[in-house]
Amino acid sequence: MTVATPTKIQYEAVIGLETHCQLNTATKIFCNCSTEFGAVPNHNICPVCTAMPGVLPVLNEKVYEYAVKAGLALNCEIAAYSKFDRKQYFYPDLPKNYQITQYDLPIAEHGWVEIEILDDAGNPTRKKIGITRMHMEEDAGKLVHGGSDRLSGSSHSLVDYNRTGVPLCEIVSEPDLRSGVEAAEYAQEIRRIIRYLGVGDGNMQEGSLRCDVNISVRPVGREAFGVKVEIKNMNSFSAIQRAIDYEIERQIAAIGNNEPIFQETRLWEEGTQRTISMRSKEGASDYRYFPEPDLTPMILADSQKAAWKAELPELPVQKRHRYQAELGLSPYDTRVLTDDRSVAEYLEAAITAGADIKQAANWVMGDITAYLKTQKVGIKDIALTPTILAELIGLIDKGTINGKIAKEILPELFEHGGSVQKLVDSKGLTSISDPTELAKIVDELLAANPKELEQYKAGKTKLLGFFVGQLMKQTGGRAEPKLANEILAKKLNS
Repeated sequence: MTVATPTKIQYEAVIGLETHCQLNTATKIFCNCSTEFGAVPNHNICPVCTAMPGVLPVLNEKVYEYAVKAGLALNCEIAAYSKFDRKQYFYPDLPKNYQITQYDLPIAEHGWVEIEILDDAGNPTRKKIGITRMHMEEDAGKLVHGGSDRLSGSSHSLVDYNRTGVPLCEIVSEPDLRSGVEAAEYAQEIRRIIRYLGVGDGNMQEGSLRCDVNISVRPVGREAFGVKVEIKNMNSFSAIQRAIDYEIERQIAAIGNNEPIFQETRLWEEGTQRTISMRSKEGASDYRYFPEPDLTPMILADSQKAAWKAELPELPVQKRHRYQAELGLSPYDTRVLTDDRSVAEYLEAAITAGADIKQAANWVMGDITAYLKTQKVGIKDIALTPTILAELIGLIDKGTINGKIAKEILPELFEHGGSVQKLVDSKGLTSISDPTELAKIVDELLAANPKELEQYKAGKTKLLGFFVGQLMKQTGGRAEPKLANEILAKKLNS
């Protein structure tokens, strides 16, 4: 009798992200305390954000504006009527023992974000990730545990209320993500959008962008979700990807071993590269939401929404599509160039000033980006303006200078700017592009190296590199490369 081999079950992950974005208003959401990062502990606080008796919150109008703009950029439906709610929160980092947030009537719902994943060959795959909702809320304070990096095992805890009341937008995705790669790219796209709008800086290392992952696994083809697990404590996009990849394998292994998966919150341990159990997951009933009685509902006029929408910049996804369709740039180049709004605007200004598109893109992605990273400055801080870059590229195109000379003068242009033509003239760096002059130099070079010339003619053609190097050395790198190579090759093979 033939015994059938059981088919191995294939699983897929179902992933959603809750992303907390700190809004970069100067003051907190319900009081006038500063939102400055890194201040002396418990310095930026007042009776409102520390919940003293008898005080009342007042909504920061700028927070509302920023939230509406973020919702519009996420392609959400913006609520004409929304309100705040109290979420019961018995923990020492919120002195009120509740958090002011939004529950059933958030500011924005039903949106989407497009992500773009490149394969090893640089081919893009685009996917829309649904946005369930986005709501405003206040941040909690910061707990520092003495003797341990978390509450368990610590000998004492300190609390810093500076962050209490800092404005947040929480963006909740649909469970449309299927891998750690997709989740990391989604989180990066959220950060790009927030930065393009100028409503937040998205610095994960400062906690102004935080992501919680909800993840379950199920057999491929099954519609019902598995048991959802939440993961916290991820401080980079790569950590998001690694935590998800680990948790997928952990849950599949548990199912294979007939072990239960609990609905719980787990922490990502960077040192051990694993998730560990933190606590059982709360449900909505545990928070006992009810409408915030100290704040009136918010009513948004159509005219105000239209005015704020008109102020939105061209967003990253729009730039990616346009750069590929209109500028002819590759998906990889497009992703690099649109990651930072100021870099994209620098490139566009250089092109407007007459720079060749591909050359401008190469300079920005290459030498300019390297300088910015080395010097730890932004592209707006360098003296090499888009107009100067366009002039530099133009002089290369005309043959006035070559690429080697351009790289030599680049450090001075980064620091001082100025006219490229005047700098080239003052240093005597104009390219040698006269065929007669170059031919004479080549003749002198061959006459000075008879042994190498004889070896070349005998078949040792690799010596071409030697002659090219000698020619560039003799001309101080000023020989126009293409013409010089043509003349050199012709005389060597004559």
